[in-house]
Amino acid sequence: METDPRSIEVYLDYECGSVLLKVLNGRLLPHHMSQLAFLGFERDKSKDLYERTTPSPMSFLPKAMSYLQMEGIKVSLSKSLLSIKESQDSNRVRFEAAKERGREFKEGRFDGSSFRDFQSFVGKHCSRKLKDHQLKAAYHHYLLRNAANFSVPGSGKTSVALAVYQKLKDEGVVNFLFVVGPPSCFGPWRHEFEATLGRQAKFRVVAGGHAEDRRQEYLYSPTKQIELYLTTFQTLLNDQSEVLFLFQQQQAKPFFVVDEAHYLKQFGGLWATAALSVSYHAPARCVLTGTPMPRAYSDVFNLFAILWHDSDAISSASRLAVWQAEKRKDYNSAKREVQSQIAPLYYRVRKSELGLRVPIFHPPLRVVMNKYERLIYNAVHDRISAFAKSDYLRNADLLSRLRKARIIRLRQCLSYPKLLLSALDGYNETFIEVESDLARIISQYDSLEYPAKLEILKNCCQEHLDRNEKVLVWSNFVGSLELISRYLHSHHQTNKLIYGKTPIEQSTVTEEETREQIIAEFLDPQGGLNVLLANPAACAESISLHKQCHHAIYYDLSYNCAQYLQSLDRIHRVGGCETIDTNYYFLSYDDSIDADIRANLEEKKARMYSLVEEDCAVYSLDMFEDSDDESEAYVRLFGA
Repeated sequence: METDPRSIEVYLDYECGSVLLKVLNGRLLPHHMSQLAFLGFERDKSKDLYERTTPSPMSFLPKAMSYLQMEGIKVSLSKSLLSIKESQDSNRVRFEAAKERGREFKEGRFDGSSFRDFQSFVGKHCSRKLKDHQLKAAYHHYLLRNAANFSVPGSGKTSVALAVYQKLKDEGVVNFLFVVGPPSCFGPWRHEFEATLGRQAKFRVVAGGHAEDRRQEYLYSPTKQIELYLTTFQTLLNDQSEVLFLFQQQQAKPFFVVDEAHYLKQFGGLWATAALSVSYHAPARCVLTGTPMPRAYSDVFNLFAILWHDSDAISSASRLAVWQAEKRKDYNSAKREVQSQIAPLYYRVRKSELGLRVPIFHPPLRVVMNKYERLIYNAVHDRISAFAKSDYLRNADLLSRLRKARIIRLRQCLSYPKLLLSALDGYNETFIEVESDLARIISQYDSLEYPAKLEILKNCCQEHLDRNEKVLVWSNFVGSLELISRYLHSHHQTNKLIYGKTPIEQSTVTEEETREQIIAEFLDPQGGLNVLLANPAACAESISLHKQCHHAIYYDLSYNCAQYLQSLDRIHRVGGCETIDTNYYFLSYDDSIDADIRANLEEKKARMYSLVEEDCAVYSLDMFEDSDDESEAYVRLFGA
């Protein structure tokens, strides 16, 4: 005889990270057990017990309870689950109230007196005067407590977050900042803390080095008065339990900040999961990025899960709808669905709202190659043309890799021919016969001549130095940066360089000069360092140089538009560029692919800036995202 579902009674409990379902009366039917298995429960037959491991039981429990009750099964909850449910219900009420405040503010319906009080507080407690758009972004965040700032690069998002921190600290909500981001953001956070709040932060860099050395830094003590913790995404993943320990200690009230949050775009990724886990214990949260959706609208899911993980800020139904729309390439529907969920929860300032002077892009400085670099460039170009004729025999994946590598070889010729001696990962195509005259010329290049660009660069730098102006020089190759540095030093132009191996400031660094120290010297009007050499892959993100530097020279370029746009923003930002012109200069070899690279970048830049003006458009400023730029250039240049 089949069991009457109305006679079945189950008891739900939560212990040690697992939801337990115990059958108290009757027997579950096969279709009940099948549905529970679908919901992730595993059955212990000996105890007639069902178990599902989860850190957040309320993420799926309402669905399970709804199903059981629909089947006529009586469900009762333990005290622990009732407490969790009540807490979630309370959080949901707070979330809806915060969302409504965000909506009212963005629609211009808000308490003017409260805003004026906030404005007065910021004016008294921040030594830096916030711009109008920064003040509005800060007040929006203050109203919500957990908020996203998606304003464009260079708009002053760090200052906004610091003003909110100071207000919440004054109210006793938080007492220290915990910032996770790329290493390049560490220096700017320390500098902006002092510039915005008028005091130096007692800080700790908990990144790199040995885990044992870091462990003691997670012991919170009010007497230490540490106001700023700085770590990387990878270290947060490695030290997740230690960070949780810090956040849960008595009297610890962290303001959790994710800087350059687009690095967490992979839904369910390890970095995002670690950030989600620790953020639960922070009374205030913030995510900062100018590119919240680098490749797809679904990239934003992680960010709002971190901000409102216990409130389902983007419902599971909406997430599914967005994924389905993106799968069928219906991006307008995906955008509408995302906007319907998150519009009140973020603030965004567009580039056109910053009030900056339009930057000056000077015509390229045309350079004639010297004898040997022309000989080398032509030989490599001809070799690639010959390879292209037989490319139809290659499979697609191999051909894509070969195209990218060949374009890099051409770019190396235009930067420093001796770079051709270096190996490229995954690429072993023979360009130059080992015993050939060309191979000997390349190996002996330094004794034969310097690249013609160096002389032009030196003269251009000297013009600015004579006017006591600081100069930023960009090159995409480390070998070229080192050559430029030696050459300028030989002509009495003091310079320092920043690239991937330049260490960040942390406790394990004692001997090498850090990038923070180099940047501080460069920004010091009396520091004596007026020429800074940098690699876009290492220095084009999170670093602000616009206070003292208004001239950037591009020794060479790559097809990576994201790195290019990020590098432009280093000297074109809020806080000086409203009244001072920003100048960009480019060195370009005649009869080379230099012209194609620059034309391609300018075309993509124009398209990208038109997207930047949209409210949360999908566009990529992920500097390390793999792309087909070189392959497209190869087809354009060699017709294969």
